[in-house]
Amino acid sequence: MSTPQKWLASLTLILLLSACNGGTVHNPAAGKHAYDTVDWTDLMPASDLEALLNPPDYVLEVSEGSIEDKPAGMLKSTITEPADSYQQALTSTRVRPELDGNQIRIAGYLVPLEYNDKQEATTFFAVPFFGACIHVPPPPPNQIILVHSERGVRIDDMQMPFWLSGELHTGIEENELATSAYSMTLAGHEPYAEP
Repeated sequence: MSTPQKWLASLTLILLLSACNGGTVHNPAAGKHAYDTVDWTDLMPASDLEALLNPPDYVLEVSEGSIEDKPAGMLKSTITEPADSYQQALTSTRVRPELDGNQIRIAGYLVPLEYNDKQEATTFFAVPFFGACIHVPPPPPNQIILVHSERGVRIDDMQMPFWLSGELHTGIEENELATSAYSMTLAGHEPYAEP
């Protein structure tokens, strides 16, 4: 399976999980610290989501290992402006500005970046699928959240997703692994379980 096809399969999985979880849900039981449960697709502007859901024919025709199979980020030196809306969505930093400052709850996988002396992650990326940024190309920046945790999060198994709660912010954050269009100040976390 080529890299574009892998990303398309990952996006399809994200959309299926979003549908199973019922989309965006408000949690009024949380009291004064009410968190809106959001799905990863809720972070994308509608135009990006539409472009990714309707890929051009050439995406399905890419051969594994060909030059077209390279992740978009690896071709930055040769591609200055993505050619079509699908390619633009694959590297999109466009956000939904109305989410800035919102208290949210989102389920995702953690990619640790910095640790405290107890070997707990204090800075990490939250991503929608396992292996993102490490084993497979990173999702678009508007599908990556850079999370800062004062207390730290113990990550014993990178294949285990977490529910993360905190204040979401818009703004580009760059790292050698990936670029994020969102960041979060972590207020709480727990192992993922179906809502």
